[in-house]
Amino acid sequence: MSQHDDDHAPTGRGLNRRDFLAATGTGVAGAVVASTLPRGAVAATAPTDYPVIDLAALDELTPGTELPFEYPDPNSPAVLVRLRDAAEGGVGPDGSIVAYSLLCTHKGCALNYMADRQMLVCPCHWSSFDPAKGGRIIIGQASQSLPQINLRVEAGMVQATGVTGLIYGRHTNIL
Repeated sequence: MSQHDDDHAPTGRGLNRRDFLAATGTGVAGAVVASTLPRGAVAATAPTDYPVIDLAALDELTPGTELPFEYPDPNSPAVLVRLRDAAEGGVGPDGSIVAYSLLCTHKGCALNYMADRQMLVCPCHWSSFDPAKGGRIIIGQASQSLPQINLRVEAGMVQATGVTGLIYGRHTNIL
């Protein structure tokens, strides 16, 4: 039996070596293509429909305002703040209204908003996050930015519409 004949010999399961290698190559090629697609282009298994909730009237939010709320469900503490200046992802006339999950990305402790420093600070291990810069970690044990609550202004009302990032302790934001 020549080497060429051996390529066509059954492997014991009805699949010869050539067909096995072709199937394996196709699977690897599919994985490579899927890894190059933008996030979300591959079918998602987690729900993506966030509730839209009214948080506050735009004209009631003065600089320094801090408004605690829960989003996207009652087990998700969050805070809306109006900063003195424009912020990444901010809404409102000057882009200074932002909202974040209040669960620290290090161990899930509830954060405190320090209005005088315009920072979200964890009382457990002192991780500090900058709400003006997309909730990025400034210092501390945390290694990820805070999940930002997506906001919009509709008919003078600031509304929560979604979450960018993963809330601490979850494999999906909507339970």
